Amino acid sequence: MKAMLDYILRHLVDHPDDVRITEVQGERTAMYEVRCHADDIGKVIGKNGKTIGAIRLLLATAAARNGRRAVLEVIE
Repeated sequence: MKAMLDYILRHLVDHPDDVRITEVQGERTAMYEVRCHADDIGKVIGKNGKTIGAIRLLLATAAARNGRRAVLEVIE
């Protein structure tokens, strides 16, 4: 799932080398923290949060297929 997030985010932003994803695995939950260039925060979040909402939905669906949960946070 981390590779999927990395692929999506790197193709979305203007500074793909600044994208950092930290993964914290729990027993049944995975938490992902995304850090990116300050100019790209708006692109990741999107208008009214629609882009980050869609990415969270994709992540949750992929996690549910494996019987897990996933949480995505954007760190500024």
